[in-house]
Amino acid sequence: MRALAIRNFSLGCWFSFVTGIGIFGTVYLTPIFLTRVRGCDAWQIGTALLTVGCFQLAAVPVYGIVANRIDLRWLMMFGLVCFGVSMWQFTWVPHDWGWRELLLPQVLCGFAQQFSVAPTVTLTLGILPPERLKSASGLFNLMRNLGGAIGIAASGTILNDRTNQHFLHIAEHLTSANTAVTEFVRSAAMQTSGDPTQGNAAALKQLWLLAYREAQVQTFADAYLGIAVCFALAVVMVPLMRKVMRPKAPPEPAH
Repeated sequence: MRALAIRNFSLGCWFSFVTGIGIFGTVYLTPIFLTRVRGCDAWQIGTALLTVGCFQLAAVPVYGIVANRIDLRWLMMFGLVCFGVSMWQFTWVPHDWGWRELLLPQVLCGFAQQFSVAPTVTLTLGILPPERLKSASGLFNLMRNLGGAIGIAASGTILNDRTNQHFLHIAEHLTSANTAVTEFVRSAAMQTSGDPTQGNAAALKQLWLLAYREAQVQTFADAYLGIAVCFALAVVMVPLMRKVMRPKAPPEPAH
């Protein structure tokens, strides 16, 4: 715990915590969105999430090239910004988005994971002496797992609480005074059944499902926005990190 008194280590634990929120939070939210809102099956969900892993692998050689030429703090800032932007792009997601529309946010998320995690590890642990590295690295990794656990719990809480609030807000406008609502119910009732009573009941149920779907979409936007805010807070704290000097190559043996 004494390592937390070192600025780079304490800030690095915070960045690791936020990264855990982003990584595990998106793995939790995206499949639920595709299941509940889009009605996708397991294969479609796996295909949509596959792009994150593919572009994370594609970012590895890119990071290896630029890591020796650019200050790691700016690379970490780039990764955190990309992660935050990808989360922010999810905030305007409509109900009919599929894997094609999710491709750009997923690409940014994949690249961001590589550029967020790798420089954070070097900047956080590279400043510690070797005898303190073992215990400090355990605490550092714990912070990422803790961020993931809290991120999933907070996302689940948002989905449970905000859905009802958004639904009630939408339901306030679904009254008989709204001509669009009455026209929708009349048209849906005529198409559903010849019996007016059963037709109205089926139309109202269909209207309820549409309102609940839109409430869920707005709730997912709230959850992604909360993650984006965490990354925005992390980005502004990156300049507080101190640069870690890379070890110099050993001199060539004399002949």
